[in-house]
Amino acid sequence: MNAWYGKELHRATGVVAVVAAAFLVVGCGADESPKADKPAVTTSAPQKSPGGGQTTPADEEPPATIATLKGRKGLELVINSVERDAGGFLTVKGRLANTGDSGTAVPAQVSGDETEVIKHGTSLGGATLIDSLGKKRYYVLRDTDGRPLTTSGLSTISAGDSAEVFMQFPAPPASTTEISFQLPTFEPATLKLS
Repeated sequence: MNAWYGKELHRATGVVAVVAAAFLVVGCGADESPKADKPAVTTSAPQKSPGGGQTTPADEEPPATIATLKGRKGLELVINSVERDAGGFLTVKGRLANTGDSGTAVPAQVSGDETEVIKHGTSLGGATLIDSLGKKRYYVLRDTDGRPLTTSGLSTISAGDSAEVFMQFPAPPASTTEISFQLPTFEPATLKLS
Protein backbone atom coordinates (compact mmCIF):
# COMPACT_ATOMS: atom_id res chain seq x y z
CA MET A 1 0.00 0.00 0.00
CA ASN A 2 1.45 3.38 -0.94
CA ALA A 3 1.86 6.24 1.56
CA TRP A 4 -0.72 8.51 -0.09
CA TYR A 5 -3.47 5.81 0.08
CA GLY A 6 -2.63 5.09 3.72
CA LYS A 7 -2.96 8.80 4.69
CA GLU A 8 -6.33 9.11 2.91
CA LEU A 9 -7.63 5.92 4.56
CA HIS A 10 -6.44 7.15 7.97
CA ARG A 11 -8.08 10.57 7.40
CA ALA A 12 -11.39 8.99 6.23
CA THR A 13 -11.42 6.72 9.29
CA GLY A 14 -10.90 9.76 11.52
CA VAL A 15 -13.79 11.65 9.83
CA VAL A 16 -16.14 8.65 10.27
CA ALA A 17 -15.16 8.43 13.95
CA VAL A 18 -15.86 12.15 14.49
CA VAL A 19 -19.25 11.92 12.73
CA ALA A 20 -20.19 8.81 14.76
CA ALA A 21 -19.20 10.56 17.98
CA ALA A 22 -21.31 13.60 17.01
CA PHE A 23 -24.37 11.39 16.45
CA LEU A 24 -23.77 9.68 19.77
CA VAL A 25 -23.56 13.01 21.60
CA VAL A 26 -26.71 14.33 19.89
CA GLY A 27 -28.63 11.10 20.64
CA CYS A 28 -27.59 11.10 24.30
CA GLY A 29 -27.94 14.83 24.82
CA ALA A 30 -31.56 14.75 26.01
CA ASP A 31 -32.42 16.53 29.22
CA GLU A 32 -32.25 14.29 32.23
CA SER A 33 -35.24 15.94 33.93
CA PRO A 34 -38.55 16.94 32.33
CA LYS A 35 -39.01 20.58 31.42
CA ALA A 36 -41.17 22.64 33.75
CA ASP A 37 -43.68 23.53 31.01
CA LYS A 38 -44.46 19.88 30.23
CA PRO A 39 -46.70 18.08 32.73
CA ALA A 40 -45.48 14.68 33.88
CA VAL A 41 -47.56 11.86 32.44
CA THR A 42 -48.71 9.23 34.87
CA THR A 43 -50.97 6.31 34.21
CA SER A 44 -52.41 3.72 36.46
CA ALA A 45 -53.18 0.27 35.21
CA PRO A 46 -56.61 -1.20 35.82
CA GLN A 47 -56.72 -3.24 39.01
CA LYS A 48 -58.00 -6.80 39.11
CA SER A 49 -61.11 -7.30 41.19
CA PRO A 50 -61.52 -10.37 43.40
CA GLY A 51 -63.80 -11.94 40.75
CA GLY A 52 -61.08 -11.70 38.11
CA GLY A 53 -62.61 -8.73 36.26
CA GLN A 54 -60.96 -5.38 35.76
CA THR A 55 -61.93 -2.36 37.80
CA THR A 56 -61.17 1.27 37.19
CA PRO A 57 -58.34 2.93 39.13
CA ALA A 58 -59.39 4.26 42.53
CA ASP A 59 -59.16 7.92 41.47
CA GLU A 60 -61.55 7.50 38.52
CA GLU A 61 -65.31 7.37 38.75
CA PRO A 62 -67.03 4.53 36.90
CA PRO A 63 -68.62 5.72 33.65
CA ALA A 64 -72.30 6.62 33.67
CA THR A 65 -74.74 3.94 32.57
CA ILE A 66 -76.99 4.98 29.69
CA ALA A 67 -78.69 1.59 29.21
CA THR A 68 -78.37 -2.02 30.34
CA LEU A 69 -79.42 -4.78 27.94
CA LYS A 70 -80.02 -8.27 29.35
CA GLY A 71 -78.94 -11.23 27.28
CA ARG A 72 -78.85 -15.00 27.69
CA LYS A 73 -77.09 -16.94 30.44
CA GLY A 74 -76.22 -13.93 32.58
CA LEU A 75 -74.73 -11.76 29.83
CA GLU A 76 -75.39 -8.01 30.07
CA LEU A 77 -74.38 -5.19 27.77
CA VAL A 78 -73.98 -1.93 29.70
CA ILE A 79 -73.84 1.08 27.37
CA ASN A 80 -71.78 3.94 28.82
CA SER A 81 -71.53 6.40 25.94
CA VAL A 82 -73.13 7.27 22.61
CA GLU A 83 -71.11 9.91 20.77
CA ARG A 84 -71.41 11.60 17.40
CA ASP A 85 -68.17 12.77 15.82
CA ALA A 86 -67.40 15.32 13.14
CA GLY A 87 -66.75 12.62 10.55
CA GLY A 88 -70.40 11.56 10.47
CA PHE A 89 -70.06 8.52 12.73
CA LEU A 90 -71.84 7.44 15.89
CA THR A 91 -69.81 5.38 18.35
CA VAL A 92 -71.46 3.29 21.06
CA LYS A 93 -69.18 2.19 23.93
CA GLY A 94 -69.80 -0.02 26.92
CA ARG A 95 -68.99 -3.27 28.71
CA LEU A 96 -70.14 -6.81 27.98
CA ALA A 97 -70.39 -8.47 31.40
CA ASN A 98 -71.16 -11.95 32.68
CA THR A 99 -73.32 -11.66 35.79
CA GLY A 100 -73.88 -15.43 35.95
CA ASP A 101 -72.26 -18.07 38.15
CA SER A 102 -70.23 -19.75 35.40
CA GLY A 103 -68.35 -18.86 32.22
CA THR A 104 -70.58 -18.10 29.25
CA ALA A 105 -69.77 -18.20 25.56
CA VAL A 106 -70.69 -15.06 23.63
CA PRO A 107 -73.47 -16.22 21.26
CA ALA A 108 -72.52 -16.40 17.59
CA GLN A 109 -75.75 -14.56 16.70
CA VAL A 110 -74.31 -11.24 17.97
CA SER A 111 -72.07 -11.24 14.87
CA GLY A 112 -75.12 -11.02 12.63
CA ASP A 113 -75.73 -13.18 9.58
CA GLU A 114 -73.65 -11.50 6.88
CA THR A 115 -71.10 -13.96 5.48
CA GLU A 116 -68.46 -11.25 5.08
CA VAL A 117 -68.70 -10.29 8.77
CA ILE A 118 -68.97 -13.84 10.14
CA LYS A 119 -65.74 -14.94 8.47
CA HIS A 120 -63.82 -12.49 10.70
CA GLY A 121 -64.86 -14.21 13.94
CA THR A 122 -67.26 -13.41 16.74
CA SER A 123 -67.94 -9.69 16.99
CA LEU A 124 -70.82 -7.33 17.72
CA GLY A 125 -71.35 -6.88 13.97
CA GLY A 126 -75.04 -7.79 14.25
CA ALA A 127 -75.87 -4.63 16.20
CA THR A 128 -78.25 -2.16 14.57
CA LEU A 129 -79.69 1.26 15.30
CA ILE A 130 -83.30 1.98 14.33
CA ASP A 131 -84.51 5.51 13.71
CA SER A 132 -88.28 5.01 13.84
CA LEU A 133 -89.11 8.63 12.93
CA GLY A 134 -86.71 8.68 9.97
CA LYS A 135 -87.71 5.08 9.11
CA LYS A 136 -84.08 3.96 8.75
CA ARG A 137 -81.96 1.14 10.10
CA TYR A 138 -78.21 1.65 10.58
CA TYR A 139 -75.78 -1.28 10.58
CA VAL A 140 -72.30 -1.47 12.11
CA LEU A 141 -69.80 -0.02 9.63
CA ARG A 142 -67.35 -2.33 7.82
CA ASP A 143 -63.87 -1.67 6.50
CA THR A 144 -62.82 -2.44 2.94
CA ASP A 145 -62.04 -6.07 3.88
CA GLY A 146 -65.50 -6.60 5.38
CA ARG A 147 -64.35 -6.49 9.01
CA PRO A 148 -66.94 -4.81 11.23
CA LEU A 149 -65.87 -1.64 13.05
CA THR A 150 -66.64 -3.13 16.42
CA THR A 151 -65.03 -5.22 19.12
CA SER A 152 -64.17 -8.64 17.72
CA GLY A 153 -62.51 -11.83 18.92
CA LEU A 154 -65.10 -12.31 21.65
CA SER A 155 -65.34 -15.88 22.95
CA THR A 156 -66.09 -16.85 26.56
CA ILE A 157 -66.55 -14.43 29.44
CA SER A 158 -65.82 -15.84 32.90
CA ALA A 159 -68.31 -15.43 35.75
CA GLY A 160 -68.10 -11.91 37.16
CA ASP A 161 -65.79 -10.73 34.36
CA SER A 162 -66.42 -8.17 31.62
CA ALA A 163 -64.90 -6.82 28.42
CA GLU A 164 -64.92 -3.28 27.07
CA VAL A 165 -66.72 -3.08 23.71
CA PHE A 166 -67.48 -0.52 21.03
CA MET A 167 -69.54 -0.33 17.83
CA GLN A 168 -69.37 2.35 15.14
CA PHE A 169 -72.33 3.27 12.95
CA PRO A 170 -73.14 5.95 10.38
CA ALA A 171 -74.61 8.85 12.38
CA PRO A 172 -78.33 9.50 12.02
CA PRO A 173 -79.30 13.08 11.07
CA ALA A 174 -78.79 15.76 13.73
CA SER A 175 -82.58 16.06 14.04
CA THR A 176 -82.76 12.47 15.35
CA THR A 177 -82.65 12.61 19.14
CA GLU A 178 -83.68 9.04 20.02
CA ILE A 179 -82.82 5.67 18.49
CA SER A 180 -83.48 2.04 19.31
CA PHE A 181 -80.35 -0.07 19.81
CA GLN A 182 -80.66 -3.77 19.01
CA LEU A 183 -78.20 -6.65 19.38
CA PRO A 184 -79.26 -10.24 18.60
CA THR A 185 -80.07 -12.31 21.73
CA PHE A 186 -80.26 -9.12 23.88
CA GLU A 187 -83.33 -7.07 24.72
CA PRO A 188 -83.51 -3.74 22.84
CA ALA A 189 -82.88 -0.35 24.44
CA THR A 190 -83.73 3.24 23.58
CA LEU A 191 -80.76 5.61 23.45
CA LYS A 192 -80.91 9.40 23.63
CA LEU A 193 -78.69 11.32 21.19
CA SER A 194 -77.40 14.82 21.82
